Amino acid sequence: MTIEYTGRHTVVSAKLKQQTEAALERIALVTNRCTSAHIILSEDKHRKLAEVSLLCRGEQHVATGEADAMETALRQALDKVEQQAIRHKERYATVRDHRTPLAAL
Repeated sequence: MTIEYTGRHTVVSAKLKQQTEAALERIALVTNRCTSAHIILSEDKHRKLAEVSLLCRGEQHVATGEADAMETALRQALDKVEQQAIRHKERYATVRDHRTPLAAL
């Protein structure tokens, strides 16, 4: 998986990269064939924003997080992306497992 980091008015530290990679490994267990991730970290006066965009098998999961600390904002965004991936997997499994029989058509 290709991970791209963008820091707007802030520096992306090694701790943030490590936190992101650990969360993306956890998300990769849920999804299949994730190809790329784009992490955007931005900082205003007292507001830290994190935006995570994940491209997996044709669908794109995007989430944002906002907090006073960058680690917290990044964790919020990664948790939201993980929940989106879980919902998508459950939806796909439901459609796949409960198909309508051909005799009903």
